[in-house]
Amino acid sequence: MAQEIKHSFIRRFFSWLWRHKWWSLTVIILLLIGGTWWIIASIGDKVEYVTVGVTRGDIKHVVTATGEINPVNTVSVGSQVSGTISNIYVDYNSHVTKGQLLLEIDPSVLQATVDEARAALDSAKSQLNLARNDYERNKTLYDSGYIARAEMEQSQTNYEQALQNVKRMESQYERAVTNLGYATITSPVDGTVISRKVDKGQTVAASFQTPDLFEIAEDLSKMQIETAVSEADIGVIKEGQNVTFTVDAYPRKTFNGIVKQVRLSPTTTSNVVVYTVVIDVDNADLSLMPGMTAFVTIMIDAATDVWKTQNAAFLVRNFKNIIVDAPDNVNPNEYIAVLRDGKPVFIKYAKGLSTPTETQVVSDELKADDRIIVGRMGQSTSSAATQARRRGPF
Repeated sequence: MAQEIKHSFIRRFFSWLWRHKWWSLTVIILLLIGGTWWIIASIGDKVEYVTVGVTRGDIKHVVTATGEINPVNTVSVGSQVSGTISNIYVDYNSHVTKGQLLLEIDPSVLQATVDEARAALDSAKSQLNLARNDYERNKTLYDSGYIARAEMEQSQTNYEQALQNVKRMESQYERAVTNLGYATITSPVDGTVISRKVDKGQTVAASFQTPDLFEIAEDLSKMQIETAVSEADIGVIKEGQNVTFTVDAYPRKTFNGIVKQVRLSPTTTSNVVVYTVVIDVDNADLSLMPGMTAFVTIMIDAATDVWKTQNAAFLVRNFKNIIVDAPDNVNPNEYIAVLRDGKPVFIKYAKGLSTPTETQVVSDELKADDRIIVGRMGQSTSSAATQARRRGPF
């Protein structure tokens, strides 16, 4: 019985709808339009923001570079005379003292030059004695009126020329003796031989330039690193800054140094301008060797237990492009927008230390769960920044 009543009611309802089909269709369309409008309005009122988190921690501003480790003072020992090397008394890594004999060049040719210069000097002295006696005799004869004045003056000229010739021969003899002394090479400083460039029996030719025989490092306990820093970073490098570095030979060990000098002379490589920064290194344990490559980190500044965030948090140039009801007097250089309870809140801030990836945020209003608004969902940060540049900051 109940089933029949139910079927009868349904038939009467559809029959009524069919008799009033145009009104029914109109009502359905209006309901669909109203529902659609309500859904769009609900979605439009809900804005989803793109945010970046804020964390508490340490931040360091550093400059990184590479350089070569070398002794502070390296002396190149050369030869001022030519000849064949007869003896070598030191080798690589030999410890030498100032004045110690390093090498001897065969002195036979140089000794012959000394003997020749000595003979020429003795001959010049004999000619001087003859010219002096002749002049003194002619002067006496001239004073007595026996010879003409011209003859006396000629003998005087010969005497003076012989005197100058003796001085010239003495100079040549002294130079020959000095060159003979150069055949014995001694160390100019105390240090360690780090390079030997000749062998026994080799001929040294010093005609056009002084050939290098040895390189002596004066003190291997004091080393320095010459590293190249780009012009973008050189402005923050100062003398006295602390430096840490590593070398491939000791991958688990960190060494320390201090910036000694920032050289003003630039070098351009592949259109990149770099400056040489010299770093002093203590090598008391002699673990560092000349020529090692150092991976340098120069400490510029550091802050501990501070608020920090990604650099992308500061790309916003105009809050109006992201937050519709943002006040007109809010400058992104002085304020950041943080998301709290789903709503944007503007707080004042200042930038602190900055690295290539993070920046310190100085503000007393920040909280641990704050997130900085950098954009709106569906709009990229870069497009917002582009619009800001076109429209201006406000």
